[in-house]
Amino acid sequence: MKLTKNFIQPIAGAMLCIFLFSCGGKNAQTGGMAREYAVMTLEPDSMEWYSNYPAAIKGKRDIEIRPNVSGFITELRVDEGSVVRKGQVLFVIDTVPYKAALKVAETNVEVARANAETARLTAENKRELQRRDIISEYDLQMAENSYASAKAQLAQAEAQLVNARNNDSYTRVTSPLDGVVGEIPFRVGSLVSPSSATPLTTVSDNAEMYVYFSMTERQILELAAQYGADNFLSKLPAVSLKLSDGSIYPLKGEIETISGIIDTQTGSSNMRATFANPHKLLRSGGAGVIMIPMKSDSALLVPQKATYEIQDKKFVYVVNDDSTVKSTEITISSIDNGKDYMVLSGLKAGDRIVVEGVNTLKDGMTIQVAGAQAQGQAQAQAQNK
Repeated sequence: MKLTKNFIQPIAGAMLCIFLFSCGGKNAQTGGMAREYAVMTLEPDSMEWYSNYPAAIKGKRDIEIRPNVSGFITELRVDEGSVVRKGQVLFVIDTVPYKAALKVAETNVEVARANAETARLTAENKRELQRRDIISEYDLQMAENSYASAKAQLAQAEAQLVNARNNDSYTRVTSPLDGVVGEIPFRVGSLVSPSSATPLTTVSDNAEMYVYFSMTERQILELAAQYGADNFLSKLPAVSLKLSDGSIYPLKGEIETISGIIDTQTGSSNMRATFANPHKLLRSGGAGVIMIPMKSDSALLVPQKATYEIQDKKFVYVVNDDSTVKSTEITISSIDNGKDYMVLSGLKAGDRIVVEGVNTLKDGMTIQVAGAQAQGQAQAQAQNK
């Protein structure tokens, strides 16, 4: 029994050593292998996308309607949102005092006209008497002065009549254009005057709509670079308008103007696009998003998943010939199609970059490039996310 025990112990010890050596060697081998990463080679590619800009919708003309005379509103002939024509009566202000003033002015004109006629006859009579030396030159001059004064009083009365007629007509507040009525803060019985801070309402010309949006200086320069700096607005394609419900307005618009000044506080410049509005779908005061179509036939694109960010700067890992990776800063366009970044600098055609797992890499690490099939799948996944 003792011999058997002595015989078994060396055998067991040898087997244990072999097992430990085998495990240690396997672990060592595994620890020394480089991890596989999917890699893509950059090539110029075509790219189409929309650049989106928040926008405010305004009527081509938004006219504030204000009274020219003071008084109480006696009639309200339209409602908010009504479509009106040029010259249509919107409000009626109490006409009684203005019709009375008009009657007085008409009477004053009649009186002044009669006085002027009397003065004319008197002057003619005095002229004939003076010619016969019956009266003095002084008496004639007095008569002619009275006639001139009567004519001036008639002219003054006629001017007052015109003013009274205008005031009477101003009691009927009309629309200066075809358009849509906005908010009406006043109702029948409200006292209004030309000095009121709040307008009676606003009428908007909605046949065409102005859509205002802003671009940064960099975005404007990118557009100028793509379409040419010389009069590039005329070369821009038609733009689309996304409405607040996410739908796309069916008609295209044109960018017509750009402010010549960059706002020093925002670093942006205001632009204006015009859209036809035959069905009155667009309303002044609305909001939307201007969508400018963009295209490049030689864009250098990298999947967004292949990048990482440090202090607002974008980086990728470039794979060197010796399979080590180098952290490389890139400059990207402000354009974002949701999947890729368009590289402006930092990379060139033919460079290889890691497209997945970049958060596990460090500068200078050695990697193993994944097989073609796995690499293609990973690259497709990176571009689709």
